[in-house]
Amino acid sequence: MKKIAVYNGSFDPVTNGHLDIIERAAKIFDILYVTVAIHPTKVGLFTIEQRKELLKKATSHLKNVIVDSTDELFMDYVKKVNGQVLIRGLRSTTDFDYELQYAQSNQYLNSQIEIMYLMTKPSHSFISSSVVKEIASYHKPLTGLVPECVEDALKKVYQDQ
Repeated sequence: MKKIAVYNGSFDPVTNGHLDIIERAAKIFDILYVTVAIHPTKVGLFTIEQRKELLKKATSHLKNVIVDSTDELFMDYVKKVNGQVLIRGLRSTTDFDYELQYAQSNQYLNSQIEIMYLMTKPSHSFISSSVVKEIASYHKPLTGLVPECVEDALKKVYQDQ
Protein backbone atom coordinates (compact mmCIF):
# COMPACT_ATOMS: atom_id res chain seq x y z
CA MET A 1 0.00 0.00 0.00
CA LYS A 2 1.37 3.40 -0.99
CA LYS A 3 1.94 5.99 1.71
CA ILE A 4 -0.12 9.04 0.69
CA ALA A 5 0.00 12.44 2.39
CA VAL A 6 -1.67 15.77 1.74
CA TYR A 7 -0.23 19.23 2.39
CA ASN A 8 -2.77 22.01 2.06
CA GLY A 9 -2.62 25.77 2.19
CA SER A 10 -3.62 28.92 0.40
CA PHE A 11 -0.15 29.21 -1.20
CA ASP A 12 -0.81 32.83 -2.18
CA PRO A 13 2.00 32.64 -3.20
CA VAL A 14 4.09 29.55 -2.48
CA THR A 15 7.25 30.45 -0.56
CA ASN A 16 10.56 28.73 0.04
CA GLY A 17 9.22 27.85 3.48
CA HIS A 18 6.36 25.95 1.84
CA LEU A 19 8.76 24.41 -0.66
CA ASP A 20 11.04 23.17 2.13
CA ILE A 21 8.09 21.39 3.79
CA ILE A 22 7.01 19.95 0.41
CA GLU A 23 10.48 18.64 -0.41
CA ARG A 24 10.92 17.02 2.99
CA ALA A 25 7.44 15.45 2.98
CA ALA A 26 8.02 14.15 -0.57
CA LYS A 27 11.01 12.17 0.76
CA ILE A 28 8.84 10.48 3.38
CA PHE A 29 5.75 9.59 1.33
CA ASP A 30 5.17 7.74 -1.93
CA ILE A 31 2.64 10.34 -3.08
CA LEU A 32 2.23 13.89 -1.77
CA TYR A 33 -0.79 15.94 -2.77
CA VAL A 34 -0.08 19.66 -2.49
CA THR A 35 -3.53 21.16 -2.44
CA VAL A 36 -4.63 24.77 -2.75
CA ALA A 37 -7.49 25.31 -0.35
CA ILE A 38 -10.25 27.39 -1.92
CA HIS A 39 -11.84 29.80 0.53
CA PRO A 40 -14.89 31.40 -1.12
CA THR A 41 -14.74 34.45 1.17
CA LYS A 42 -11.02 35.12 0.66
CA VAL A 43 -9.76 37.02 -2.35
CA GLY A 44 -6.16 36.20 -3.13
CA LEU A 45 -3.48 38.06 -5.02
CA PHE A 46 -3.25 35.14 -7.44
CA THR A 47 -6.14 33.08 -8.79
CA ILE A 48 -6.44 29.43 -7.80
CA GLU A 49 -5.20 28.39 -11.26
CA GLN A 50 -2.21 30.74 -11.03
CA ARG A 51 -1.30 29.35 -7.60
CA LYS A 52 -1.53 25.80 -8.93
CA GLU A 53 0.66 26.70 -11.90
CA LEU A 54 3.28 28.32 -9.65
CA LEU A 55 3.23 25.26 -7.38
CA LYS A 56 3.65 22.95 -10.39
CA LYS A 57 6.67 24.94 -11.57
CA ALA A 58 8.19 25.09 -8.08
CA THR A 59 7.76 21.34 -7.54
CA SER A 60 8.53 20.09 -11.05
CA HIS A 61 11.67 18.33 -9.76
CA LEU A 62 9.56 16.22 -7.38
CA LYS A 63 8.02 13.39 -9.38
CA ASN A 64 5.78 12.13 -6.55
CA VAL A 65 4.04 15.48 -5.97
CA ILE A 66 0.55 16.08 -7.33
CA VAL A 67 -0.73 19.67 -7.30
CA ASP A 68 -4.49 20.06 -6.87
CA SER A 69 -7.13 22.35 -5.38
CA THR A 70 -10.34 21.82 -3.46
CA ASP A 71 -13.22 23.68 -1.92
CA GLU A 72 -14.29 20.61 0.06
CA LEU A 73 -14.03 20.18 3.80
CA PHE A 74 -10.39 19.24 3.97
CA MET A 75 -10.65 15.94 5.79
CA ASP A 76 -13.18 14.85 3.16
CA TYR A 77 -10.62 15.68 0.48
CA VAL A 78 -7.87 13.74 2.27
CA LYS A 79 -10.16 10.72 2.49
CA LYS A 80 -11.15 11.07 -1.20
CA VAL A 81 -7.51 10.84 -2.35
CA ASN A 82 -6.87 7.93 0.06
CA GLY A 83 -4.51 10.01 2.16
CA GLN A 84 -3.36 8.63 5.47
CA VAL A 85 -1.52 11.71 6.71
CA LEU A 86 -2.13 15.46 6.68
CA ILE A 87 1.13 17.45 6.62
CA ARG A 88 1.41 20.77 8.41
CA GLY A 89 4.36 23.12 8.75
CA LEU A 90 5.27 24.97 11.93
CA ARG A 91 7.33 28.16 12.11
CA SER A 92 6.74 29.25 15.69
CA THR A 93 4.73 28.77 18.85
CA THR A 94 2.12 31.08 17.35
CA ASP A 95 1.67 28.58 14.52
CA PHE A 96 1.48 25.79 17.09
CA ASP A 97 -1.43 27.42 18.93
CA TYR A 98 -3.41 27.69 15.69
CA GLU A 99 -2.37 24.23 14.49
CA LEU A 100 -3.38 22.55 17.75
CA GLN A 101 -6.98 23.73 17.34
CA TYR A 102 -6.87 22.83 13.62
CA ALA A 103 -5.58 19.34 14.43
CA GLN A 104 -8.16 18.73 17.12
CA SER A 105 -11.04 19.75 14.86
CA ASN A 106 -9.67 17.58 12.05
CA GLN A 107 -9.24 14.61 14.38
CA TYR A 108 -12.85 15.10 15.45
CA LEU A 109 -13.91 14.92 11.79
CA ASN A 110 -11.76 11.88 10.94
CA SER A 111 -9.65 10.20 13.59
CA GLN A 112 -8.25 7.72 11.03
CA ILE A 113 -6.09 10.40 9.39
CA GLU A 114 -2.85 11.24 11.17
CA ILE A 115 -1.45 14.76 11.29
CA MET A 116 2.31 15.21 10.91
CA TYR A 117 4.07 18.44 11.75
CA LEU A 118 7.32 19.43 10.11
CA MET A 119 9.28 22.26 11.69
CA THR A 120 10.46 24.82 9.21
CA LYS A 121 14.17 25.48 8.94
CA PRO A 122 15.31 28.46 11.05
CA SER A 123 16.28 30.29 7.85
CA HIS A 124 12.64 30.10 6.72
CA SER A 125 10.93 30.79 10.05
CA PHE A 126 10.08 34.41 9.23
CA ILE A 127 8.81 33.75 5.70
CA SER A 128 5.09 33.98 5.09
CA SER A 129 3.08 34.72 1.98
CA SER A 130 1.95 38.00 3.57
CA VAL A 131 5.53 39.11 4.27
CA VAL A 132 6.57 38.17 0.74
CA LYS A 133 3.72 40.16 -0.82
CA GLU A 134 4.56 43.20 1.29
CA ILE A 135 8.24 43.08 0.33
CA ALA A 136 7.31 42.61 -3.34
CA SER A 137 4.92 45.57 -3.21
CA TYR A 138 7.93 47.78 -2.39
CA HIS A 139 9.89 46.31 -5.32
CA LYS A 140 12.52 44.79 -3.03
CA PRO A 141 14.42 41.61 -3.93
CA LEU A 142 12.87 38.29 -2.94
CA THR A 143 15.99 36.17 -3.35
CA GLY A 144 15.86 33.23 -0.94
CA LEU A 145 12.23 33.85 -0.01
CA VAL A 146 10.37 32.39 -2.98
CA PRO A 147 11.10 30.21 -6.02
CA GLU A 148 12.24 32.18 -9.07
CA CYS A 149 8.93 31.58 -10.89
CA VAL A 150 7.08 33.22 -7.99
CA GLU A 151 9.45 36.18 -7.89
CA ASP A 152 8.83 36.72 -11.61
CA ALA A 153 5.05 36.49 -11.13
CA LEU A 154 5.14 38.96 -8.23
CA LYS A 155 7.22 41.42 -10.25
CA LYS A 156 4.55 41.35 -12.96
CA VAL A 157 1.76 41.97 -10.44
CA TYR A 158 3.52 44.91 -8.79
CA GLN A 159 5.35 46.39 -11.81
CA ASP A 160 2.90 49.26 -12.33
CA GLN A 161 2.53 50.21 -8.69
